[in-house]
Amino acid sequence: MSPLATLGAIRRHTTTLTLLFAMVAAALVGPSVVAPRLTDSASAAVYGSCTVSRCADARTARSGWSAKGFPTSRGWYSWSGGLANFAGGRFYNYEGQLPANATYYEYDVYPRTQGAARDAYRIVVNRSTGVTWFSPNHYTDFYRL
Repeated sequence: MSPLATLGAIRRHTTTLTLLFAMVAAALVGPSVVAPRLTDSASAAVYGSCTVSRCADARTARSGWSAKGFPTSRGWYSWSGGLANFAGGRFYNYEGQLPANATYYEYDVYPRTQGAARDAYRIVVNRSTGVTWFSPNHYTDFYRL
C-alpha cells in the first residue's frame, strides 16, 4: 500500500472511530452529548461562487500568495505588517470534494506572528489553472473564488 493510500485509510478509520466514540458516549452519558460534525464527502459542500463572509479576505490572501508565486514548500512566509503566513504544502483532496485529476496546494488566509497557532481558514489553489477555493471551516465546505 502506498503512503498516500495508507494516509487515506488512517483518515477513514479515524472518522469511523470518532463516530463510534460519540455513539458510545451518548449511550453512556445520555442525549446531552453532541456527536461531532465529520468532514467526509457526505457532509462536505462545494459551491460555485463565494458569497459567505470573509470571501474578500480569502481573495486578498490569494493575491498575497500569488505575488509569492504560490510556494509549494510547507512553512512560514513573511507577510506585510511584520507578520507571517503559512503555506501548508500539497492538499491531496482525499475525500474527493474538489474536481479530480488536479494538483492542489493549501495556504492560510490570515497572517499572524510566525509560529502562532493556525486557524481553520484556508485557500486551496490548483496551480495549473489558477482556480482557487476558499474553505472557512478547514475543508468541510469549499467556495470557488
